[in-house]
Amino acid sequence: MSRLNPAKLHVHWSQGVTPQGPISPRRYTLTHSDATGDLFLTIGADYDRRQVGGLYTRLMRDEVLAEWVAGAAGPALHVFCHVSGGLVFGGAAMRDTIFRRELPLVFEAFRHGDRALFAAHPELDRAAVVVHFRSHLARFNRMETWGAPADYRTEVK
Repeated sequence: MSRLNPAKLHVHWSQGVTPQGPISPRRYTLTHSDATGDLFLTIGADYDRRQVGGLYTRLMRDEVLAEWVAGAAGPALHVFCHVSGGLVFGGAAMRDTIFRRELPLVFEAFRHGDRALFAAHPELDRAAVVVHFRSHLARFNRMETWGAPADYRTEVK
């Protein structure tokens, strides 16, 4: 069951990429508004530093960054979540719980927002989604595989 409301997803394309490619470099910067529930996705050759540069975002550190990385088994989507360390709001256990609860929505936003890339390169739907939970605490600093982009397809209504 999809959690994504496509009307709440706002996609911005940065210089160096088009909806169909390239696969690499291709990076995603996802932020959200707590007030409206809107999601803001920038797809570009680099992360959108302006999008994550505001004071509120730097303190919350609840943005999600991702990029396509070539590997021996083919490309994989590597996703990065800042669980603890530095200036962040909330403890690592709370933040880890929130990220884990919201990651399916995040993956749906990536998959839906970049659906033209998946249409042009259907093999990417079978790529691994590798999540890096970054923390200064060993029990939260981990890397996990969360399926494939195809697992997060949404029905366009």
